[in-house]
Amino acid sequence: MQQNDRDIKYMQRALELAKEAEGWTSPNPLVGAVIVQDGKIVGEGYHQRAGTPHAEVHALRQAGEKARGATVYVTLEPCSHYGRTPPCAKALVEAGVRRVVVAMEDPNPLVAGRGIELLREAGIEVTVGLMEEEAKALNRPFLKYITTKKPLVAAKMAVSLDGKIATKSGSSRWITGEQARLAGRYLRHKYDAILVGIGTVLADNPRLTTRLEGIKTKNPLRIILDSRLRLPLDSHVCDTSQADTWVVTTEDCNRDKKARLEAAGIRVIVQQTRGKVDLEQLLAELGKQEITGVLVEGGAGVHGSFFDKDLVDVVHLYLAPKVIGGDQAPGPVAGVGVEQVAQARRFKMVDVRRYGEDLGITYVKQ
Repeated sequence: MQQNDRDIKYMQRALELAKEAEGWTSPNPLVGAVIVQDGKIVGEGYHQRAGTPHAEVHALRQAGEKARGATVYVTLEPCSHYGRTPPCAKALVEAGVRRVVVAMEDPNPLVAGRGIELLREAGIEVTVGLMEEEAKALNRPFLKYITTKKPLVAAKMAVSLDGKIATKSGSSRWITGEQARLAGRYLRHKYDAILVGIGTVLADNPRLTTRLEGIKTKNPLRIILDSRLRLPLDSHVCDTSQADTWVVTTEDCNRDKKARLEAAGIRVIVQQTRGKVDLEQLLAELGKQEITGVLVEGGAGVHGSFFDKDLVDVVHLYLAPKVIGGDQAPGPVAGVGVEQVAQARRFKMVDVRRYGEDLGITYVKQ
């Protein structure tokens, strides 16, 4: 096996390890590390939760003295600063590793090449860029958040072959099959928050939780856009025993209803606006709360508002082999839209998976 083939093999393992903590590390990135000595893995690890040891530390502890003179594969540049944990670049130097292969530089201004520089200054050979695109794909929410201080916005939609989300009578259960619905609920685990409009709550009374058996998952923060506070207190989302709920409203809201919602344990954010909620202002506030990714599940009006303002970074589309038809049957995106096809927002397909008879397709903004 040639050197590059070996490097790819071990970096692939590091990426697999990083993915083990999917949904748990925010606002930190997913990171995996593998230590190889004489063609054998002697240590490996991944960052499990924010505030806990980083991937390199877990791998070094497992490797012990075997780390001296070894090659380390890590999916993100080792940190060089003191945060909640000590700098990993310094730990690698002290362990006496010979070579470090890094998938991508860390865009965090506190790191931004300094970890790589520290390693090189210590005489360690450093290779950067192996499987960089795969590493970036793993950490899309983190990369958006750390460079803009705003969360990544992902729009999720399930549609028929003719692009409908319901029949003309409003019947929508179920467009897709069970496997696709389970995959959609797992998305909720991956993102910090899930967002819907009050219309979706009034029509469907959703729980907006993961509800997956057999795997450990978290429930995201639930965000409801409700400019006049029409949210019924007996809605499933008002039960905060399993997940927190924030309601974002405007000066047009009912102040008595605000007090009752807050008494029920719901956080009510009142924007100094009238009419619709200001989405850009909301995203800035979510960034301040260290929320790195928001999954927008609709309805069509909410999706339209995000697309109209060009705020959508990723689209998760579930396509069912059904034709609903009907002039009055709704599609997944409303809003103002564009006048000409040339003005349409463009997205690049990055993943396609089959869930029973349905397809799950992921697109990222170009």
